[in-house]
Amino acid sequence: MPSCRSLAVGLIAFGLLLPATAYADFGDRSLRQGSRGHDVRVLQDFLTRVGLTTAVDGQFGPYTARRVRSWERRSDTRVNGRVSRGNARKLRSQVEQGVRVYESAPEPTASAPAGEKATLGADGLAVAPASAPQEVQDAIAAANRIVGKPYKYGGGHGQWEDSGYDCSGAMSYALHGAGLVNRARTSGDYMRWGKAGKGSWITVYAHSGHGFLVIAGLRFDTGWNNSGKGPRWSDDMRPTGEYAIRHPSGL
Repeated sequence: MPSCRSLAVGLIAFGLLLPATAYADFGDRSLRQGSRGHDVRVLQDFLTRVGLTTAVDGQFGPYTARRVRSWERRSDTRVNGRVSRGNARKLRSQVEQGVRVYESAPEPTASAPAGEKATLGADGLAVAPASAPQEVQDAIAAANRIVGKPYKYGGGHGQWEDSGYDCSGAMSYALHGAGLVNRARTSGDYMRWGKAGKGSWITVYAHSGHGFLVIAGLRFDTGWNNSGKGPRWSDDMRPTGEYAIRHPSGL
């Protein structure tokens, strides 16, 4: 006659009996990718409650592991994608205190509100609408500082203050002035930057060979009818069929 242990093992193998870990309370054991059970469901629920939406299916797969790493980065915890007993206590405490480690920004509307567009002065500088968010005003102010600089291949990539700027260097300078980037990016980088689609205030147009910005209705560009002259503002648009269209979150 088979022993109770061998019978239990057999039932588990055939899916007729769940192992004891399937009923473990959250924090009773360390969790990592491959773990399954009630405590994994609690983990997924807790991650969602602190702002990191996670599907609650009781299976610690790659997606849950990415969410755990996001939680670790935002909670000043060692980033390894695993949940130790100590991590479990910290996460439970955050939930009990109503802590949110991440808040998603509201999605922007399709275009800037009517009457809230920038104007182009006779001096070639843009004037931001008074109602524009501070980031938009700062981006316009930064772009104005380099209007009139010559086109320079690679300009703006080795240092922020340069003798000239290329397309992505100029874009990066304006966005850096608004606190939206912390380093210069190439036009190819901007194809994947931010969120997809047009923004309400700032839109990035980019492909592997060129990029430009539209800020509060004005185009900030180094090309097309401005080819070779460096960063300039324009109140007319250019064809955009081949461009990836992106925007900074919330703008």
